[in-house]
Amino acid sequence: MALIHRATIRPTKAELLADWVPTQPWGEPESALVGAYRFDDPDGEVGIEAHVLATADGHWLHAPLTYRGAPLDGAEQFLVCTMEHSVLGRRWIYDAVGDPVYALVLASVLLAGAVQAAELVEGADAPREPSVRVTGSRSGADDVPPIDAVRVSSDRTSTVMEVSDELRMVVCRRPGPEATATDREHVLTGTWSGLEAPVLLAYVA
Repeated sequence: MALIHRATIRPTKAELLADWVPTQPWGEPESALVGAYRFDDPDGEVGIEAHVLATADGHWLHAPLTYRGAPLDGAEQFLVCTMEHSVLGRRWIYDAVGDPVYALVLASVLLAGAVQAAELVEGADAPREPSVRVTGSRSGADDVPPIDAVRVSSDRTSTVMEVSDELRMVVCRRPGPEATATDREHVLTGTWSGLEAPVLLAYVA
């Protein structure tokens, strides 16, 4: 379960995404935050949150981030910014595709049936409804290989994460109805306000 603190953060998530997303190969100059979904880090140390944004011309963008309490060694190229959090202190925000914790969790979702984290706002009695709901295709039958490092490459539509000789995952950066999951076995799909049907967010290549 993801605990959502009632906190002040600087910059806000909308602000950091507005600065960072346009600099990416798949980014657009202007976009607005639509919603997000979360996964749990099994060790409870790293926050994992993926954001969906809408562009001015009606496209969707998909931006997973990780939140850490200390810098991630060797991941300078994936650092988005640092954030001041009124409860947790300074946080280091990374493009999640370069974070081995995200790679392990995504592999667990695609291969072994791990599910979206419930979101509990601090002080609330029950989890809130997520603004983006995601579903993996697996029921827990496949093993997840150890992941120590991630090799990443991005283009205008997707980011490829090579985590081992046996496992190559793709994060769809510009999800839409043209990207279908019907011909793939290991997939993550999502829905949010404004969609008529689930779209493909990630898959095993």
